Amino acid sequence: MASITKTRINISLPDELKEALHKLAKRDRIPEATKAARLLEVALELEEDQVWNEIAEKRDKKKARFVSHTKAWKE
Repeated sequence: MASITKTRINISLPDELKEALHKLAKRDRIPEATKAARLLEVALELEEDQVWNEIAEKRDKKKARFVSHTKAWKE
């Protein structure tokens, strides 16, 4: 099994975020750092979805030419 390297970051949280993180981690019975990492992962996925949506909206025109999935991903 390949090892996963992690990078430690320091962040400052307002009291209300720290308390929310504490409660969520306690609820899920995981360390606060693990919960924070998982929440950050979800947030990054949402950001990525938003970028893909913006690209799709720019391409979605009345006379857009549709390309099949197979042809679009052909090397």
